[in-house]
Amino acid sequence: MPDLHSTLTQHVRSGSLPGAVALVARPDRVEAEAVGSVDMEGTAPMARDSIFRIASITKPIVAAAVMALVEDGRIALDDPIGKWLPELASPMVVRTPAGPLDDVVPAARPITVFDLLTFRAGYGFPSDFSLPAVAPLFSELKQGPPEPQHVAEPDTWMAVLSRIPMLHQPGDAWLYNACSDIQGVLIARVSGRPLPEFLAERFFEPLGMADTAFAVPADKLDRFTGYYRPDPAGGLRSVDAPDGQWSSLPVFPSGAGGLVSTADDWHAFGRMLLAGGTAADGRRLLSPESVRLMTTDHLTRAQRSAGQLFLEGQGWGFGGAVDIETVDPWNVPGRYGWVGGTGTAAHIIPATGTVTVLLTQVELTGPTPTPLMRDFWRYAAGA
Repeated sequence: MPDLHSTLTQHVRSGSLPGAVALVARPDRVEAEAVGSVDMEGTAPMARDSIFRIASITKPIVAAAVMALVEDGRIALDDPIGKWLPELASPMVVRTPAGPLDDVVPAARPITVFDLLTFRAGYGFPSDFSLPAVAPLFSELKQGPPEPQHVAEPDTWMAVLSRIPMLHQPGDAWLYNACSDIQGVLIARVSGRPLPEFLAERFFEPLGMADTAFAVPADKLDRFTGYYRPDPAGGLRSVDAPDGQWSSLPVFPSGAGGLVSTADDWHAFGRMLLAGGTAADGRRLLSPESVRLMTTDHLTRAQRSAGQLFLEGQGWGFGGAVDIETVDPWNVPGRYGWVGGTGTAAHIIPATGTVTVLLTQVELTGPTPTPLMRDFWRYAAGA
């Protein structure tokens, strides 16, 4: 069986990516490897503390922040979100998912906090991207690959969202991505604090996640990796440089995919979840019940099936997928986490007390995990 270093190195040597950082933390030891370069030019070798755009592995962190507000008594899971997000107090729904945007009916009931956390609020990506109600999510809300400097500020973004009909009635269907951005706005409005400040106070500072934020300060840009997209003609094309879109704080901090981080920072977050919400220094950040709700599948079999393009048979908790059964060598029932479109993946495996983090700088070409991700998961699972 290959070791962690060779698992990464074979993919870097193939030319599919400039470099990678991987971490596998088991109860008795932590393995971490950094291979390749921070960019295609070979400016510097990859390091364990290299900073990456982590994309959708932002989602579990934002879901945890919603649960912190629930524990504070500021909101409840069954609360209608219209109290804090009046733009969504009386949403409209397309009569049929394939129908035109102007053929709508009122929502049968209010959207709740629980709907947002389980991605069943009616907004987001289905398996069929050609549906008329999907196009505005890309064109007007800038959903998709993260572009932090191109998204409108939260109040404007919410006003635009309110004019886009939902694809499904609240609670009916699992739809990807948009609910995490809505959660980010909800957190800011309920707490009365900008999302970056709330996350820093409640999670990043207590957990020592010193390099996790929505922007990279100038004195850390030398550790910030490049960001690339596979070119249809072959090779890689630069999407963003270290001094680009993440070099200043965006007006819309995306709860769906806006964070930058390091392998050790996300490990600290994952370790807290494994410890039932308790940080390494003994501070309790979440209750065991909140962690249980986050890491439990809440979908019906039909909802999991309809979301197959993204979920590959997995369920969904709050902010991340949950493995239901062993269908691949790397599947471990109860494994919780997610992948990021910038080439990242992070999970906890409660059954073995393991945290796994893989960070690369090459964008996924679709919802399917990369060969490197699957090889890394097999290694982490001992398969």
